Amino acid sequence: MAAYGQTQYSPALQTAGPYAPYTHHTQGYSMPSYSGGISSGIFQGTHAISSSTPFNSTQQEFSAYSSYSPSQYSPYYNSHHYNSPYLSSSNISPAAITAPLAYQHPEHPVMLPNHSPESHTGEYHPPPSPPTPGKEEVPARRGSDGKLRGRKRVSDPAPPLDSDMERVFIWDLDETIIIFHSLLTGTFSSRFGKDSSKAVSLGLWMEEMIFNLADSRLFFNDLEECDQVHIDDVASDDNGQDLSTYNFGSDGFQSPAGAGSLCLGSGVHGGVDWMRKLAFRYRRVKEIYNTYKNNVGGLLGSPKREEWLQLRREMEVLTDLWLTQALKALAVINSRPNCVNVLVTTTQLIPALSKVLLYGLGSAFPIENIYSATKTGKESCFERVSQRFGRRAVYVVIGDGAEEESVAKKKNMPFWRVSCRADLEALSHALELDYL
Repeated sequence: MAAYGQTQYSPALQTAGPYAPYTHHTQGYSMPSYSGGISSGIFQGTHAISSSTPFNSTQQEFSAYSSYSPSQYSPYYNSHHYNSPYLSSSNISPAAITAPLAYQHPEHPVMLPNHSPESHTGEYHPPPSPPTPGKEEVPARRGSDGKLRGRKRVSDPAPPLDSDMERVFIWDLDETIIIFHSLLTGTFSSRFGKDSSKAVSLGLWMEEMIFNLADSRLFFNDLEECDQVHIDDVASDDNGQDLSTYNFGSDGFQSPAGAGSLCLGSGVHGGVDWMRKLAFRYRRVKEIYNTYKNNVGGLLGSPKREEWLQLRREMEVLTDLWLTQALKALAVINSRPNCVNVLVTTTQLIPALSKVLLYGLGSAFPIENIYSATKTGKESCFERVSQRFGRRAVYVVIGDGAEEESVAKKKNMPFWRVSCRADLEALSHALELDYL
C-alpha cells in the first residue's frame, strides 16, 4: 500500500533494520498525575507577566515568554532547534496506571495482567488535567448541526456558531500532538537519547494498527485514491439513503468501470451513481468516527483492544508523556466558550482519522474540525478554516514544521512552535492563565 505522504519512511526503516522485538518490563508502567497544574517555576524570570496583558493578534513571537530562564525555554519563533533534554526517568513517579494487560503480540512478549483502570472502562485514560482556574463549567453541548462545541460556562445561553468563535487554534498532528513519524525515522530516539530499536518497534507497531483500522473499518482500500480534504467534501452527492442494510462490498464501487483510475490525478471524476457510492462511504466513516471516538476499544474489539492499550502505555513512557501534555492543552481550549481546536495535517484524511482515534484525540477534535492538506497544502486548508470561522476570530497556529510556520507568518497568525515536550507544557500554562 502506498504511504500517505510519508515517502521518507523507506530509507529510515532500512537503516533501522527489521521489526525488532524488545523485552517488556514486567512491572507496571507509571505515569504522574497532574495535581494542581504545571509547576509555577515555568514562569520564573526577570519580568512578571500581568494577567491583564491583552492578546495581540499581530504578535507572532509570543515575546512575553522571553522572561523564562534561558535554561528552560528559548524565545518562540526562533529557527534553531531546542537543546533542552526530555524529562529524566526520575521525574516519572507512580500514578494511576499500574500494569499492562496480558496480550501476546507477534513481536512483543506477554505482559502480566493486573487490574488497571482500562480493564474495566474499555478506554485508555491519561492522567486528568485540572480545569482552568476560576471557570465554572458544564459538559459539552452539541449544536443543531451536530457539531461538538466547547464546554460552556453556566451563564452561556447557547453554544456559539462558527462565526461567533473568538479564537481558533490550528494544530499540526505529527510531532506536535503525537509522536509517530520520528519514531520510524529514528529522529526521536537520537535526539532525546531513547532506545532506537524500541522506538522503531513501537512506531512500526502503531503504523500497523493505523493502517489496519483504516483498511478494515474506514474504507481506506476504496478511498486511498479518492482522498478528500474534509469529511463533507462529497456530501452534496449523498442522497440520504438509509445505509443500515447497504452492502458496500457488492455495490460495484471498485468495478473496472467504476472507481480505481477515476480518482487519480487532480481530483474525483465519476458518474452520478459512482459519486453517490463514494459519498456513502464518507458518510459511513463519519458515523463510525462519531460513534466510537470515545470508545476506540469497542471499535477495535478484542484482542486488538488489549494490544492497543498496551501500545499506548508504552508509547507514553517512551515519549515522557508527550501526548498527555498535548491533551492537557487541548482540554483547556475545549473548556472555553468561543474557542475551538482545528487539526490540519499532511496525512491523508482516512489515515489521519485513524490516527486521531488510536491516539485518543476524538474528544478534542470533532470530525468536522479535521482537514487533510495532502492534496492542497496547508495554506489552502488555513484559508478554508479562516473562511469558515470568519475574520473576527484570532487564529493561533501550533506546530513543529516549516510549512505551517511559513503560512502562519504569511497570514499574520501567531505561531507557537513545538520542538520538545517543554513547549507543550509552556503552552498549557499560558492557556490556563488566559494569556492565549
